[in-house]
Amino acid sequence: MSEPSLSLSARLEALLFVAPEAISVSRLAEALQVSTDEIQQALKELEARLEGHGICLMYHAEGVQMVTAPQAAADVERLLGLEATASLSRAALETLALIAYRQPITRPQVEAVRGVNSDGVIKSLLGKGLIQEAGRAEGPGRPILYVTTPAFLQYFGLRSLQELPPLELSEENHTPDHVLKG
Repeated sequence: MSEPSLSLSARLEALLFVAPEAISVSRLAEALQVSTDEIQQALKELEARLEGHGICLMYHAEGVQMVTAPQAAADVERLLGLEATASLSRAALETLALIAYRQPITRPQVEAVRGVNSDGVIKSLLGKGLIQEAGRAEGPGRPILYVTTPAFLQYFGLRSLQELPPLELSEENHTPDHVLKG
């Protein structure tokens, strides 16, 4: 007796389940030997099927990943014996907001907005895996460009960068209001 064949969204679910990190739609299409349009449709079906479950899809840059639902974080932490996630300092939140909304961005650009040296904060965010290097900018000194990571999305319970709240700028210095308000 032969096994019943799986739907494309079920096959996609299997690949995302075993993937250690986000995978591009083109890579998924290649692995499943279908078009990227078919993958996009199957992702929508899978996302709808997962609605209200303990896992969900997270989109970052060009990739997609299966992750635990943000609402299950406390349960997962208890099961795995993890300490509650340390809160971020005001400086870290300011820097992270700038990177999230303006990515890719360089350290000098962050410092120009914040008005203070941001070396330590950027190192801390890199160490926590919330940001990563994404190449170098053209221009004098070719400074490193920084972007957010999938861990950033998980930390804040977002499925994609499109879920970030709209950016509201202060008239005084064009810094995000929610950053200024803490």
